[in-house]
Amino acid sequence: MNKERINHVPHCLILPYPAQGHMNPMIQFSKRLIQKQVKVTLITVTSLWKTISHKNLSSIEVESISDGYDEGGLSAAESLEIYKETFWRVGSESLSELLQKLSTSENPPNCVIFDAFLPWALDVGKSFGLLGVAFFTQSCSVNSIYFQTHDKFIELPLSKSEYLLPGLPILAQQDLPSFLYKYGSYPGYFDIVVNQFNNIGKADWILANSIYELENEVVDWLVKIWPLKTIGPSIPSMVLDKRLREDKEYGINLSDPNTEFCIKWLNDKPKGSVVYVSFGSMAGLSEDQTHELAYGLKDSESFYLWVVRDCDQTKLPKGFENTSQKGLIVTWCPQLLVLTHEAVGCFVTHCGWNSTLEALSIGVPLIAMPLWTDQVTNAKLIADVWKIGVRAFADEKEIVRSETIKDCIKEIIESEKGSQIKKSALKWKNLAKSSFDEGGRSDKNIEEFVNALAQF
Repeated sequence: MNKERINHVPHCLILPYPAQGHMNPMIQFSKRLIQKQVKVTLITVTSLWKTISHKNLSSIEVESISDGYDEGGLSAAESLEIYKETFWRVGSESLSELLQKLSTSENPPNCVIFDAFLPWALDVGKSFGLLGVAFFTQSCSVNSIYFQTHDKFIELPLSKSEYLLPGLPILAQQDLPSFLYKYGSYPGYFDIVVNQFNNIGKADWILANSIYELENEVVDWLVKIWPLKTIGPSIPSMVLDKRLREDKEYGINLSDPNTEFCIKWLNDKPKGSVVYVSFGSMAGLSEDQTHELAYGLKDSESFYLWVVRDCDQTKLPKGFENTSQKGLIVTWCPQLLVLTHEAVGCFVTHCGWNSTLEALSIGVPLIAMPLWTDQVTNAKLIADVWKIGVRAFADEKEIVRSETIKDCIKEIIESEKGSQIKKSALKWKNLAKSSFDEGGRSDKNIEEFVNALAQF
């Protein structure tokens, strides 16, 4: 690549892993870069781009590469392991071809910001003389655990009942990400989360979608090892600092949200009275768990808005929608708009990192029902460290029973402990906002990164 770009605006390529929880925060970070006069090109995989229902990406340009399954993506592969092997090989070749094409453009890229799940992008970018920047879409706490697993500081299978790791509270086996304490489950995902550190030492920068104050001890430990900066929470500006007036939503949805219908229903409900329930776009609940959740919601006697994906509708108890007078069940909804609505009093969720940051930044108390991967560790931190919610514990059959769900809802909405959780949630909301306000830590870190780009 020609490095004589003194008169050129810095140009970053943004390459997320093809899943909504990975794309959204990287797109939000792209908007911040554009605000600071950086040119951004989003790189998607062809198979995913065809399925996205809403593309409001402002001035972000888009290019696509192949994952080897242009007609179907992961759904067309026999397994995640096969998809990963194909995507890593074909994606590397396709990215190289794209970089070759862009190298002759009027303003060629000088940086690739890649999802850390895609470490091969760093090698490709370096071969073209680009700055290589890893982007963590999971918490620093979880990435620290995976890194120590990669470097064999945590031996598998697990042999200790408790683990004391740098910058983290004491964690029981069951508080570690599910790929560790259920060693051998989902081997494809395990390979992705652990092997993201294969070449991390070559990265020029590592950016984390987190708030320093939220994970300060583990971040302080990691910055001794890596050139890491926290730049989160990477969510729409109108939730935080409001400096990007048009930035009210992420810009992409993998499903069509029932926006008007949901908001109209919420408008009729008292302040803080609604339980919002959503488990994201990837892992679904079992039929038994769906039944227990349904009756827990009903027995709580609270209003509830429950997102049940199309593919999971058959898991609902027969006729349940007709027997519960206080609930609304939809296949998808605009999560940010719902969480910011004053009628919502708590959020029942799997505790994926993006959903956790959204709730924390808005100040909505959480009821944690983690399913797998990093959600388990997030739930531990939510309940015991940040104190912004409660954990709904599963029984020996790994089912959270309806009585437990009902009790958690009542604890948040009606009890003194719930009042303390709401105060804690408000404290973190203010910290998230101050971190992104002009002169806040995340804002300064982004500014420092942009200045380094301009000098490259």
